[in-house]
Amino acid sequence: MTVNQILSTKGNEVYSIVSTITVYDAIKVMGEKNIGAVLVIEDSLLKGVLSERDYARKIVLKDKSSKETLVSEIMEGSVITVKPTDNLEYCMELMTTKRVRHLPVIENNTVVGIISIGDVVISIIEVQKDTIKHLDSYISGTKA
Repeated sequence: MTVNQILSTKGNEVYSIVSTITVYDAIKVMGEKNIGAVLVIEDSLLKGVLSERDYARKIVLKDKSSKETLVSEIMEGSVITVKPTDNLEYCMELMTTKRVRHLPVIENNTVVGIISIGDVVISIIEVQKDTIKHLDSYISGTKA
């Protein structure tokens, strides 16, 4: 299964902000959209990502004010991305080794979607269910 197959199921809607807004306003967007991370896009280019983890570690634990701190001060600027043609095993490896939960999907230097660790896990479970079903059918001699 590929990233493109996940996007075709979940959709490719991407929520984004600019780096010059406050962290408070960014967290409000994340809450309204029920998302754990938001992309920072400026002039159609991916500049970074802001996650709930960034907020917790860089604002809350450092006793900073989210209403005074700009997104540019705490966002992750070196974003790990994937292509629509990348497979789920590669995505899972990236997420595990790089310790990220969200991967923006880039095609021709444009963000075309975003996938989360949850999206990948759900898709892998579905693939495994299909494999088990086919193996069970093979063993029992019935068609799946």
